[in-house]
Amino acid sequence: MPSTNGHPDAELHPLATGPAHKIVEAHKGPAPHILYSGWFCPFVQRSWITLEEKQIDYQYIEINPYHKDPEFLKLNPRGLVPTLACPVSGGTRGEDGVERKPLIESNIVSEYLDGLQSDRPSLFSDHPYTRARQKIWIDFVGTRIIPAFHRLLQHTPDKPYSMDDAKLELRGHLKSWIAEASDEGDFWSGKVFSMTDVTLAPWAVRLWVYEHYKGVKDLIPAEGEGGEDEKVWSRWRRWIQAIQARESVKNTLSDQEHYLPIYQRYADDKAQSELAKATRSGRGVP
Repeated sequence: MPSTNGHPDAELHPLATGPAHKIVEAHKGPAPHILYSGWFCPFVQRSWITLEEKQIDYQYIEINPYHKDPEFLKLNPRGLVPTLACPVSGGTRGEDGVERKPLIESNIVSEYLDGLQSDRPSLFSDHPYTRARQKIWIDFVGTRIIPAFHRLLQHTPDKPYSMDDAKLELRGHLKSWIAEASDEGDFWSGKVFSMTDVTLAPWAVRLWVYEHYKGVKDLIPAEGEGGEDEKVWSRWRRWIQAIQARESVKNTLSDQEHYLPIYQRYADDKAQSELAKATRSGRGVP
C-alpha cells in the first residue's frame, strides 16, 4: 500500500494473509460488534483471539493506523487499534442504523468480550483469588515483558545498554511469568486456556524476530540446556507448543513474510509507533 500521508510506517501490506485472511473473509458482513483492526498488530491479536474463543458475532474492518479513515476517526478520535465498536444506545449511528460506542485498549476490550457470552466458558477463573492472580500476571506482561521485548528488538549499537543485557532482561521476565504457571496441563492456568494465555500469546509467537534480526538463537534455552532452571524452561516449552497449536492463535496470524518489513523498522529502531517511540525515550510503555 503506497503511503498517502508521508508517514514512514504507512506503507504496510494492506490486508491479512494466510490463516488470518480466511477469518477476515468470514467476518466481512454486518454484525453487532465491529473490530477495527490492524492485521499485523499483536495488541489487536489479543482481542481477535478473544472474539474467536468466545465465538462472538463481529465484523472485521482493516485500519492502517498510520492513515486512518475519517469515518473511523469520527467513532474514535484517538484512532487507536484495536477499537471495538459496541452496540450501545447513545453512540454513533452506523450505516446499518445501529448505535455504537468504542472501546479501546486490548486487555479491556478482551475482558469486555469475555463477559458477553455466558454460554461460552469464561477466560477468567470464577474463583476470586485465582482470578486476581491471573490479573497480576496479565499486568506483568504489559509492564515488564512487552517493554523488554521492544528494548531487545530495538537495540542498536548506540544504546546505553548491551544486547546481552536486553536479552537477559527479557529472558528473566519470561521465566518469572512461566514459573507462576500451574504445574498441571499445558496452559498458564492448567488445562484450561485463559486470558493470561491470551495476553502473552501474540508476543510469544513472534519471538522468532530475535533470531531473524538480531542473531539471538538462545533467548529460550534449548531442551536440556536450562541448567538449574531446566524445569521452568521445560514448562515454557510445553506452554508455547500448546499456544502455537491453539486454533484461535493460529487463525489470527498472517504469513510471516508480510511481518518482515514491519519488524525490520523496529529492528533498525526507525519505527514510529507510540510503543517504539516510548521504548526509545526509555519510558517502556506509551
